[in-house]
Amino acid sequence: MVAMKTTLQRIAVVVLFLVATTPLIAIAQQETPPAPAAPRSTTLPKPVERTLKNGLRVIVIERTVDHGGMPLISAQLLVKNGGEVDPPEMAGLANMTAALLTKGTQTRTAPQIAEAIEALGGSINSGGRWDSSVAGVGVISSKTPQAMEILADVVRNPSFKDEEIERLRQQTLDQLRVAMRSPGQLARFVASRVVFGDTPYGHLLTGTPESISRIKRDDIVRLHTTYYRPDNAILIIGGDIKADDAFKLAERLFGDWNNPATPLPAFKASGAELLSKIKPRVLVIDKPDAGQAAVILTRPALQRTDPDYFRALVTNSVLSGFSGRLNQEIRIKRGLSYGAASIMEVRRDVGPFTATAQTKNETGAEVAGLLMSELARLSSEPVADVELTPRKAVLIGGFGRSLETTGGLVSQVGALALYGLSLSEINNYINNVQGVSASDVQKFAGSRLGSKDASIVIVGDASKFLDKLRQQFPNVEVIRAADLDLNSANLRRAGSTEAGNQAVKP
Repeated sequence: MVAMKTTLQRIAVVVLFLVATTPLIAIAQQETPPAPAAPRSTTLPKPVERTLKNGLRVIVIERTVDHGGMPLISAQLLVKNGGEVDPPEMAGLANMTAALLTKGTQTRTAPQIAEAIEALGGSINSGGRWDSSVAGVGVISSKTPQAMEILADVVRNPSFKDEEIERLRQQTLDQLRVAMRSPGQLARFVASRVVFGDTPYGHLLTGTPESISRIKRDDIVRLHTTYYRPDNAILIIGGDIKADDAFKLAERLFGDWNNPATPLPAFKASGAELLSKIKPRVLVIDKPDAGQAAVILTRPALQRTDPDYFRALVTNSVLSGFSGRLNQEIRIKRGLSYGAASIMEVRRDVGPFTATAQTKNETGAEVAGLLMSELARLSSEPVADVELTPRKAVLIGGFGRSLETTGGLVSQVGALALYGLSLSEINNYINNVQGVSASDVQKFAGSRLGSKDASIVIVGDASKFLDKLRQQFPNVEVIRAADLDLNSANLRRAGSTEAGNQAVKP
């Protein structure tokens, strides 16, 4: 009996030891993760397409149950214009127009649309982007015709009822009021104006309180009539459906959609040359009630069709993500922020590169300097393979996950079609990412991401960081938050002065 008790005690000690040391073992393993495996090649279903007589481009991606797909379909109707065609005084018009598509048609109210889609077990959405306006549905494949009928109805026959316009207006104004109080959101709004000025991408995609208040129903109807037309649209259908069936359905629902008599307005690109005339700025929005400072480094980058696109993706991946350089330097090494990241946003015209972090007001200037120095370091020394390989793996893994759903596949193909790229490029993504070398990253960073051409925007309590910021950047501009005007590239309300500079000087 005594021997048995002793044995049980020994077992208990061993178990306790294993329990106590397991977290330490796990931590050690996390500190030295294994190298990523070599990426596996993939071949996706080949899209097939036809153009209807009215000019509507129809693309179908078959991913049927017989070939490993799910019994689902996803469809998107892309109109090839978005926020970039907003009139100067009506920022947010395209986004508002797109959002209203599902809020009622000539034959269905907004609740009826929602109830009809819910009865099919599906979903419907619509919204505006910078280069496109989109309406989409997702549903079980056996309900495809019914869901597509609703999609055609909301795109072609929106009613734009006054009560729905006013409801959306109030929702948008409420969202903007909340966003204006957030240093991070406000900094992003300001950064767009700093980079793009009065060019088509300079305003807020969602509009400002002033511009949203100016939009009338006639403006919404005019934009819809001008741009929502079959020769300016792409219909993408993917999932458990045969191509012939999809084309027949498209012909039945969209074949009699007529183009207006007036020609489509020509898109006026800003281009790198025009953007180069907009001088970089170091701008502080003084917000004394801010609990922390939002710091943004931003500059023009490139178009989606730029030959450097994949070099740009890999370069940005080196900077961004949890193990990217920005987060490593600012969060992990120095503890100055909960997270730092960057994004390379490509569009039809030149899009922005943006690096961001939020920090204590007292360390706002330090974080601004770190963002600048990390950008400069990327162009001054090659990236080691031990760093570059995992960052490529992150890109490839994210791309693979985006294709796991029919909606993700349709979105990827839609983006290629929107920018006039070959649909076969979707099968070349992995090789294109893998083909970017360390020297490519260094060269791209030096020629396309120079820190001397970048602007700095900080929103926060300027009294706590302005002196240190001026030591790095003598030409700092200061605008009080109360004097900020997002409707102007100048960013100052009429009648405001440099008083903001005086207010925070010692």
